[in-house]
Amino acid sequence: MFVLVEMVDTVRTTPWQFERKLNDSIAEELNKKLANKVVYNVGLCICLFDITKLEDSYIFPGDGASHTKVHFRYVVFHPFLDEILMGKIKGCSPEGVHVSLGFFDDIVIPPESLQQPAKFDEAEQVWVWEYETEEGAHDLYMDIGEDIRFRVVDETFIDTSPTGPSSADASSSTDTVETQRKEAPYTLVGSISEPGLGLLSWWTNN
Repeated sequence: MFVLVEMVDTVRTTPWQFERKLNDSIAEELNKKLANKVVYNVGLCICLFDITKLEDSYIFPGDGASHTKVHFRYVVFHPFLDEILMGKIKGCSPEGVHVSLGFFDDIVIPPESLQQPAKFDEAEQVWVWEYETEEGAHDLYMDIGEDIRFRVVDETFIDTSPTGPSSADASSSTDTVETQRKEAPYTLVGSISEPGLGLLSWWTNN
């Protein structure tokens, strides 16, 4: 679920931080820049693990700050495909069941990846597994806040960095930018279509 990623960046240290240890100042700046941010095709950055190398620092004309090229390792949330995760149901919609890990919310389990047969209850706004037993079908509701175990089956990265509009698209640029802003930069797709996956209460009560 969590991996160590080697990264390189140039960190700017302001003059009023010169009295501090350079490692401490750089660690603080790296966490300000990366913590809780999604790096494209890398994952959700959590925190700095360590600094492996500091190159020479430079001060450029007109800028009193120092600039240091830093080699470091960062803790990143990036589960591998087929990994089993535990989360809580954040909500349901016709698009599927939305799951939260507490620190990461962009997880969806689409209808075709639910335990089947499943149906969406429009009145309650929840998905229901029509569980077949010898006595007949029982409706098992996927209520908000329930613990859920799921398998990661896909992931999607979207580059949400701003881009300037071309002259041909200037008239529709505002709508396009607004649409891009609403897209999550990193989304996981889950599945609970196999035995042992789904709400913990299903398997502990049966």
